[in-house]
Amino acid sequence: MKTLVIIIHPDIASSVINKRWIEELNKYPDTYHIHQLHSIYPDEKIDVLAEQALIEQYSEIVFQFPYYWFNCPPFFKKWLDDVLTYGWAYGSNSEYKVEGKKIALAMSVGVDEEEYSTTGKYKYTMEELTRPFELTFEYIKADYRPFFAYYGIERNADKEWIEKSVPLYIDFLNNL
Repeated sequence: MKTLVIIIHPDIASSVINKRWIEELNKYPDTYHIHQLHSIYPDEKIDVLAEQALIEQYSEIVFQFPYYWFNCPPFFKKWLDDVLTYGWAYGSNSEYKVEGKKIALAMSVGVDEEEYSTTGKYKYTMEELTRPFELTFEYIKADYRPFFAYYGIERNADKEWIEKSVPLYIDFLNNL
């Protein structure tokens, strides 16, 4: 069964690491289905029924995005608000269409991992900062998995640093 990888990147053309991850995923079309939200919906008008139908086809779903301003890109939040509807994803009479599906986040992060700690510059761990995603996916009865984060892109955007991330990301995906 393929893994659905939903890419949420507002400027993938100028991306270095997310674009490289997509290139790698494209080498395995029988393993990964890549779904780039910004290219499918350049006006950010989401076809909710199409997105829900897509989600229903997969048991493993990964949301890949750059982590900035201590959050996800706004289009990801819009996707969550629009697609995870009452009656489909949650609610007293819900079909819970996402129930039991493995869901994870894969994030490129600008600063070093040490900055996201109780003693670091930003005072909170990435686990704490991504807690709203965990709660959201638990609320709809999905099987929320530990996230993947590759840190230090602002400091180490050279080819070697980026290439080092590729097998780590693929290993993460293969072990959902």
